[in-house]
Amino acid sequence: MDFLGYKNKRVIVSGCFSGMGEATARLLVELGAQVHGIDYKESRLDLASFNQVDLRDPAAIDAADPAAIDAAIARIGGKVDALFNCAGLPQTAPALDVMKVNYAGTRRVTERVLPLMSAGGAIASISSTGGLGWSRRMPVLMQLLSIDNYDDAIKWCEEHPEDVKEGYTLSKEAIIVWTMLSSQRFMKQGVRINCTLPSPTQTPMMSHFESATPLSVIDAFTLPTARRSTPEEQAGALVLLNSAGAGFINGVALPVDGGFMGGLTTGQIDLGKIMSR
Repeated sequence: MDFLGYKNKRVIVSGCFSGMGEATARLLVELGAQVHGIDYKESRLDLASFNQVDLRDPAAIDAADPAAIDAAIARIGGKVDALFNCAGLPQTAPALDVMKVNYAGTRRVTERVLPLMSAGGAIASISSTGGLGWSRRMPVLMQLLSIDNYDDAIKWCEEHPEDVKEGYTLSKEAIIVWTMLSSQRFMKQGVRINCTLPSPTQTPMMSHFESATPLSVIDAFTLPTARRSTPEEQAGALVLLNSAGAGFINGVALPVDGGFMGGLTTGQIDLGKIMSR
């Protein structure tokens, strides 16, 4: 029995050049899927197609530009069975770039792929345990999420630097709440959407986190395993969420953190105490 059901399925993976996106694309190729990649750096994998798009570039939303999101999705065309939103930037990048890639660009890609999906389709995005504070910022998040247009969303970010700050936290919180909101609308089309909340993961991006975040904070988020996850472990969760075996999972923000969220929720992990050492 093919529990995951990816053989000959057409899937799109954004951020396929490295890290979790590359690991996800590689796993999907191994499972027999036809994988179409999107990234600003060309993938080294044997994909069905690669489409170069830089979500930081305003031209990336201009349908007349061959490097645009809309043009890339049009080139892929046909029926799409699953979308994996893995593109992302760390907090060391300019805040507006972070918001463009981690939230606004991800939302744009999803909205353009959605018409190519039919009942049974699925979408999985990468958020972060860094977005766990989303419930405390619902009024701000709902302002941002109410804006459908990419350009207008970035304009909102420019006008609210006190809310955006470094961009990373807000972008990851936005993905969580947007996933929950979209799950209701997308399901009317028979399409599921979920996201994962990875704990610190040993990818090429980790060096950027290390340069901007005290090691004690990073280490606190690795409890109780006391190690960082691998890109392959994160890819496994994404592939599972979009698989046939997870057909009734929808609107979920899934912690993929070795038990960190469980310990935090039950008081067995005291984040404030750990980080104050």
